[in-house]
Amino acid sequence: MRGFWAVYRKELYALFASPIFYVVAFIFLVLHGYFFYTALAYYSMVSFQAAQNPFMAHQLNLMDMVVRPVLMDVSVVLLLTAPLLTMRTYADERRSGTMELLFTLPVTDKGVLAAKFAGVLTTLALLLVGTLPSMAVLGAVADPNWNAILCAYLGLFLLGSAFLALGMFSSAFTKNQIVAAVLSFGALLFFWVIGWLSSIMGPTSMRLVEYLSIIRHFDTFSKGVLDSRDVIYYLIFTSFFLFVTVRQIESYRWRG
Repeated sequence: MRGFWAVYRKELYALFASPIFYVVAFIFLVLHGYFFYTALAYYSMVSFQAAQNPFMAHQLNLMDMVVRPVLMDVSVVLLLTAPLLTMRTYADERRSGTMELLFTLPVTDKGVLAAKFAGVLTTLALLLVGTLPSMAVLGAVADPNWNAILCAYLGLFLLGSAFLALGMFSSAFTKNQIVAAVLSFGALLFFWVIGWLSSIMGPTSMRLVEYLSIIRHFDTFSKGVLDSRDVIYYLIFTSFFLFVTVRQIESYRWRG
């Protein structure tokens, strides 16, 4: 894909030069720190109670009481922050008129898409890396299951990738970044809550909406279980929205 690295560097520069990234990163890490502190404080309180009541000791599980709740809360924060990271990817290009410039350069539409997606994916990875010190603290005071934690982080990364892919698709529809963010959030929220309909549907429809629910697949990862069906779901979800995004961009080229 020609022009990948040039566009990738441009995207990273635009992201890190924008105050949006630093505001999003600050809010993301502060909320993560709050979630981690409260979960660890609760676990410590229960641990002290278990020292006086041996029957409670069997209920102590670091993964279920600390890691899983924290990462589930982080997934909610990602639902809110992902649209902010992707809203400018194509909307800003169309608003400023640089989309037409991209069409005249020796760079393919797929190369531009891959570079832009790699840029926001790098940002997502940096945000997740920023949460690792809390896991290091957890390892210093306890003996967590690192394989389960790595599995949960893999799920969080795949979930975030799906969020970003849909966000880029929304950004390709409009020249207004705010509208792109709202469209992205609305669509992501739909895929988040669609699983709630399973309780009022028949068996076949129930299985369908549960499969479409984007958060249900992360629930398995958060338990430390690596299921290929969940990996395939996120890969298909991400690939589909990247595919329709590049088709949308190609339509602008055809229309001039």
